[in-house]
Amino acid sequence: MVKHGQSMLARTTTPPKIYLDHITYAYADQAVLRDITLEIPEHAVTALFGPAGSGKSTLLRLINRLNDLVDNTKLTGKVLIDGQDIYAPGVDVSALRRRVGMVFALPLPLPGTIRENIVYGPKLAGERDRSRLEEIVVRSLTQAALWDEVKDRLDAPASALSGGQQQRLCIARSLALEPEVLLLDEPTSGLDPISTAKVEDSLYQLKRQYTIVIVPHSVQQAARVADYSAFLLMGELIEYRRGKEMFVAPTDQRTEDYITGRFG
Repeated sequence: MVKHGQSMLARTTTPPKIYLDHITYAYADQAVLRDITLEIPEHAVTALFGPAGSGKSTLLRLINRLNDLVDNTKLTGKVLIDGQDIYAPGVDVSALRRRVGMVFALPLPLPGTIRENIVYGPKLAGERDRSRLEEIVVRSLTQAALWDEVKDRLDAPASALSGGQQQRLCIARSLALEPEVLLLDEPTSGLDPISTAKVEDSLYQLKRQYTIVIVPHSVQQAARVADYSAFLLMGELIEYRRGKEMFVAPTDQRTEDYITGRFG
């Protein structure tokens, strides 16, 4: 068995895009993550899975400092992106969140049109060139596998889209800023199977350009999309392996018990 807190993925010659170095995180006096160390490779889909309360979403939010908004918390250890500690003094958090986009379980399009949703972020970042903004609209919607469905109604209200389309619009909105990392927190939990399949299919294309970390809504989804998988249980990292190996031959009995439905 791997020792508690030890990285479970052997280093390759390529440094990890994200390195979580002995992360412990607590709300008030309640630890929700305990001594977690893992390496998240570039241009791959890494899934964080486990039962409710295992710390998956908390770990995801630490990667772009969304938990800064929560009072009375304590973090020890380091979160490194490209070797740089994102919690070091002087880090520009707004710039970090442009590099590390996030999509939540509930699709929340902005008020306004489909086009306005996409260009909102780039305009806020200072982009004013209309041709460049149009390029961003086409690229982002194409990457999110939504362009063919909306290209003739870009000035229609985003709220008129179906739930699955709204979620892909939210992914496109994150991609408009060309982040290096995309964090997805149960992005298909409220979607029908067809919409879920479209979101999952888009991940295969997106990982060519982005590093993706996803909290899937089920073990089955983790098995379908993950290049690498991390199983968390009660705030501890139990096992971290290549995706197919994890689901075919887990090395820890607790992982096998969860994957086969004996608990969770």
